[in-house]
Amino acid sequence: MTIVDKIAALIRDTSSSLPEDVEKAIRSAKKKEKRGSSAEMILATILENCALARSAGTPLCQDTGTLTFFVDSRLRRKVTPAVLKKAVALATEKGYLRKNTIDAVTGLSCDDNCAEGAPVVHYVEGETGSKPGVALLMKGGGSENMSRQYSLPDSALGAGRDMAGVRKCILDAVQKAQGYGCAPGILGVCIGGDRASGHEIAKEQLLRPLNEKKTGDRTLRRLEARILKEANSLGIGPMGLGGETTLLGVKIASRTRVPASFFVTVAYLCWACRRRKIVIG
Repeated sequence: MTIVDKIAALIRDTSSSLPEDVEKAIRSAKKKEKRGSSAEMILATILENCALARSAGTPLCQDTGTLTFFVDSRLRRKVTPAVLKKAVALATEKGYLRKNTIDAVTGLSCDDNCAEGAPVVHYVEGETGSKPGVALLMKGGGSENMSRQYSLPDSALGAGRDMAGVRKCILDAVQKAQGYGCAPGILGVCIGGDRASGHEIAKEQLLRPLNEKKTGDRTLRRLEARILKEANSLGIGPMGLGGETTLLGVKIASRTRVPASFFVTVAYLCWACRRRKIVIG
């Protein structure tokens, strides 16, 4: 199998099969909802959709999203942007992706889903001792529309330049989503950085498993847990129709900032957390 074929298969599997940790979280959430409630029925329908998509190898959602590849830098010469575009074009031809790329100036469709900057490609440093691989995140437009960036201090929120202010920003993003973007959602957050890196780092957090072992900064771990608990107490629920499950997970990272800026960037992802990674030798 060529690298192009492997990447095309990665696209197919990412598009059609929800990660095990996310599906497990949805099943757990369903058990917590009131029997016969709209929340329970919505989560049951989501699980049924997941089973059908996986068995048929068809997309979980009609919006196959923006394709963002995170490529181990050791593969830079082997997995080039040109190789990735060939794989995307092949996946589109095979029906794994809908025609989902529009020229912003002309309004015309890029029918093979390939253009300048499409797909999005990031070369990242691989973990020491790990085998080089390629990760893919497919993020739909509905959830992307719910992503936000804040600049602290924020007088409207009464949010200062501290963790209390950061918390207010994140919960405000959840409140403003109000079920749009196909809740229950998952949040990727970056505290600090500049405007551009904040969005990139926040989105990269969405690759982290929901059930990962507790690692990293204790302050951020505690904030993740607190935001998840508080968001799920708001009563927004699946699709904004009420219930106990507004979020499935919260993943937060931090980066340094310059003295004049303090950004909080929230990348919102819908329940269709389409992420997957393969190893390429």
